[in-house]
Amino acid sequence: MTTAGAEKVAPAVAVAVAFAPGLGGPHFAALPPLALYVHIPWCLRKCPYCDFNSHEARGGIDNLPEAAYVDALLADLEVALPGIWGRRVSSVFMGGGTPSLFSAGGIDRLLAGIRARVPLAPDAEVTLEVNPGTFERDKFEGFRNAGVNRLSLGVQSFNPAHLTALGRVHDADEARRAADAALALFDNVNLDLMYALPGQNVEDARADLRTALAFNPQHLSFYHLTIEPNTLFHRYPPVLPNDDMSADIEAAVEDALADADYVHYETSAHSRVGYECRHNLNYWRFGDYLGIGAGAHSKLSLPDRVIRQVRWKQPAQYIDQIASGAPLMEETAVVRDAIGFEFMLNALRLNAGVPTTLFAERTGYPLALVQRELGEAVQRGLLERDPTTLRATALGRRFLNDLQAIFLRDAPAVKSPATVPVATPITFRRDP
Repeated sequence: MTTAGAEKVAPAVAVAVAFAPGLGGPHFAALPPLALYVHIPWCLRKCPYCDFNSHEARGGIDNLPEAAYVDALLADLEVALPGIWGRRVSSVFMGGGTPSLFSAGGIDRLLAGIRARVPLAPDAEVTLEVNPGTFERDKFEGFRNAGVNRLSLGVQSFNPAHLTALGRVHDADEARRAADAALALFDNVNLDLMYALPGQNVEDARADLRTALAFNPQHLSFYHLTIEPNTLFHRYPPVLPNDDMSADIEAAVEDALADADYVHYETSAHSRVGYECRHNLNYWRFGDYLGIGAGAHSKLSLPDRVIRQVRWKQPAQYIDQIASGAPLMEETAVVRDAIGFEFMLNALRLNAGVPTTLFAERTGYPLALVQRELGEAVQRGLLERDPTTLRATALGRRFLNDLQAIFLRDAPAVKSPATVPVATPITFRRDP
């Protein structure tokens, strides 16, 4: 492409400059939408590919400090209230770890406490991550009665050999029973699957997808298995499909899901129309989120700055720090030179893109802040020549990390949950 492509975004830039304040600091006409993320860090066993802040329940489920941890979560929320006072919470996502290790009564008390402390939208999406290895139908019913209206079931694969290779605690039959019960009890269910697994080929992936589609879930997430630092797989790498095989698997999955009328709305997310994950869409559109729980991350917009926070990571330490009224391990302001990269790191994952006006709305700066980078991205054929929309081209989606890296400047930046590292070609991680 030629540099003429950069001129295609000029009208949008001109509008932003004409109506935006100076670049001394962010200015928000209205604060972004706010979501709540709740991290429950325990799991039955640490998966060899997982680099999330999760901890094995070594003493068994019955020895988890459930009551103390729920108390700590609600105390954490109370400490955070002055920073979000009066703002409506549009969604709640309970992730981990394995939140379904907690009892239905514990989740009920947690959600009741949240509703008592923040104005939760009447139609709020309330998601709970569930491991099929913790499946109990009565417990699923209890989660629904507590106010959970969306389940995200971590299946990963229906193939016994691949489940063993991934170190999952459930088998294929448990995955099927859990999926069947989830769809019977909930109107909104996501099935998490992974591809490019050790020993997997295209037909294996198609078989997983056929099994998943037989349940007719409202949402399907497909994540490319990647080897992350500080994981068992990083120390003892398995033999994975090569790049060509991985690309063939990805293409087969995308074609089959499109034929089944699923909308591929985000890098690794597919849904029926109207069932996109609203909580995750808020991440990709650079909305705000408060994260509570051990190791949880927050991104919050204030009238004069955007901040990121990290809670203490070790569960016992987190509970102790909450008792002293100091849940934050770290708080960082996002500097001007980093905010364009952070916005693009999220927004460009959406296949339909976002309106150009969203940049100013969610960062507090005019789009002119990244005018040079936009021109380069268009010139390289990675960004559409559309003055009203920021959207990756097909090439840009294939090499998304390269597109995002164009916006990276020599400034400190804190990664958002579920974002991809800068590398070529694109890699994937699970959502929070």
